[in-house]
This record gives sequence, C-alpha cells and structure tokens, in this order.
Amino acid sequence: MRHMWSHLSRLAATAVLVTGIAAVNDAQAAGKIRLGLGDIESVETLNLLIAIEHTKARGVDVQLISFKSEDIANQAIVNDQADIGIGTPYAVIQKVKAPIRLFFQLSTLQFYPVVNTEFYKAWKDLDGGDLVVHSRTSGTQAIANLMAQKHGIKYGSLSYVPGSEVRALAMLQGNIKATIIDAVNTNFLMDKAPGKFAVLPLEGVKASDEAMFARVDYLEKNAETVGIFIEELLKTWRAINKDPNYVVTERQKLGLLKDLPKDLEKEVLPYYQIGVKGGMFPTDGGGMVAAKSDLDFYSVAGQIQGSAADLKVDDFWTFKPLEAALKKLGN
Repeated sequence: MRHMWSHLSRLAATAVLVTGIAAVNDAQAAGKIRLGLGDIESVETLNLLIAIEHTKARGVDVQLISFKSEDIANQAIVNDQADIGIGTPYAVIQKVKAPIRLFFQLSTLQFYPVVNTEFYKAWKDLDGGDLVVHSRTSGTQAIANLMAQKHGIKYGSLSYVPGSEVRALAMLQGNIKATIIDAVNTNFLMDKAPGKFAVLPLEGVKASDEAMFARVDYLEKNAETVGIFIEELLKTWRAINKDPNYVVTERQKLGLLKDLPKDLEKEVLPYYQIGVKGGMFPTDGGGMVAAKSDLDFYSVAGQIQGSAADLKVDDFWTFKPLEAALKKLGN
C-alpha cells in the first residue's frame, strides 16, 4: 500500500510539475494586448468577454478599450493607439494602404433589415427614406449598400448608431424607422410590438460580421501573445457550438455584464442558440474560406473597389497566427 501511495504521489507531483511548466511557459509568452472595441459591451460581445477572461488567466494583460465607433477603433489600430481591432476594415486597408491585416473571423453576418410598417413596407419604400446602421465600415452598412444596388434605390440618409440593442430600443421608442439588427433584437421588437414592425427580405449575404485585425508588425513581434488569445477564442467558440448554455454558465462564473437589463438578460441563451444554428461562430477562425467570402461580398457591396477575382487575399488577411493556433489545438 505504501508503494502504491508513493507511486500516486509521484504521479500527482508530475501533474503539478507539468501544470507549473505550462503556466511558466504562458507567463514567459505573456504580453499585453490593447483590444479596441468600437461597440458597447452587450449580449453580442459576451463570448468575446469570456475568451478575454480566459486569456487573462493565462497571464496575458488584455486591456479592452471602448471607442465611440468602429471608424475610430480602426484609426486607433493604424495610429498604434490599440493593438488589435474588431470589425471588417477592408475599405481602410485598401484606401490608405494601411499595414494591417485581418487574422481571425469572430462571426458571420446574421442580420435582419427591420422597418416600422407605418412608414415602410418594402425595399422600394426606402428610396429617399432613412436607414440607420452600426457604423461606416460595418457589415450592416455593406448590407445596406448591397440592397440599395439590388433594388435600385437611394437612401435619403444613412445614419450610424452602434449596438443592435440601442437601435432596437430606438425603433421601439419611435426614434428610428428602419434599421438592420441581429436576430435576438429582431425577436425582441416583434414580441414587444406585434404587427408594428416587418423584416425585409435579404438575399446573397455571406461574409464576416466581425473579424480581428492588427498591424503586421505587432503580429510578428507578439506572436506568442496573440497565439494564446487565438487559442482561447477557438476554445470558447467551440464550447459555445457544443452547448450554447456555456455562455450563460461562464457569464455567471466570471461575473460578466452584471448590469445587463433583465429584458436583455433573458435573450443571452436564445442569441447564442440562434447563432450556433446559423453557423455564426466559426470553430476554425474562418481562414481562407472567410477571406474569399468577404472579398466577394464586400466588393459587390461597394466596401472594396474592384472585383473579387482581381483582389489578392494576402493584401487583406494573414493566416500565420491562426494556422499556428490550429496546429496546437487541432482543426
């Protein structure tokens, strides 16, 4: 019996040693990430907040910096005021030839054009009408541009209000007559005011809603730090796809978004259930498939000049950080 306990003790000591070595390796690799978010922390960002906390637990100092809009967040990356940004800055990369590249697809587009039926009932009614989207470089604006092209209309005004929740509440209050929002907030509006709102048809939309991007020099100099972050993003996304309730339990465990209104709190699980069902959260970081889909969509939508066939993926994306993380975790 003494020999057995001695053997078990050695096994336990070995396990502790291995864990300790992993922690030391992470600590040695650990650096700092100034993460620029051109949005509000909400139901939509809970998965990201979970991955950030897990990254912090591995010794990386992740500082979340909130900006008023994605445009400002994009400029912060270009000007070295933040390290990693969130969005789809294809226009910025092309127009100013910014030395930044996308490297991880966070989510695919799953948005719905919602109108107040007192004013609009079809796309043609929005000719000369007012539409509100997330920001100038967002997927919602790309959708707006694409639909204007498809239906031969020109908006009277295109305004920018970050956050699907914010736009949905403004719709409910009558301050916005038409917008593009996520599934949960679309359902929220339909439940709160049956018959008042309608969803317009949407065709041919398959691209990134949000992706991560950074300056090339930052990615090269901080490969291990970025690698840890990507690994935790992949682990979190995979856990959510396996069981969307993971977001609910992790939120409680980590104490995230404690001030979330009750009306929105009950939408956490449905949002991620709907997202998982629609393939919103890629378990492989998107990679080449995401990059090519984005060039197809954003070129047609007018965010990128030129046809997708003539555009080079490498001018917008770098795959080395993602490939390194996938090699560690497996596809």
